[in-house]
Amino acid sequence: MVITDAARSPSDQLRSREFRYVTMMSARVGCLILGGVLASLRPPWLPLWLTLCAAGMVFLPWAAVLIANDRAPKTKAERAADAAAREHQRQETLAGLSATPEPVAPIVIDAEVVEPTGAERHRPA
Repeated sequence: MVITDAARSPSDQLRSREFRYVTMMSARVGCLILGGVLASLRPPWLPLWLTLCAAGMVFLPWAAVLIANDRAPKTKAERAADAAAREHQRQETLAGLSATPEPVAPIVIDAEVVEPTGAERHRPA
């Protein structure tokens, strides 16, 4: 039982995911061994039992990897902090875009001064 609202440490989360992975892969080994025993005993409905064992041997590794790579869902505080950081980044980006551009110096072509126009005036130097 956890007393605080603090998130579990990354090492605790990793240990939990490793335990689930090893448990599921052990079940896969169990399916392999059970399939071998059933094939040697030849019980009734052998194709059905072997199909179930084969499905376990195929499905369990896939599910084990998905579960091992999963992380605990974010808390409300983590989601709020992420949203605040995104909003802050968006505000900084908008502030940078709305800043008045610096004036562009006139362009000299063959000793003739040409004033920049339109888009050229807003292009950074």
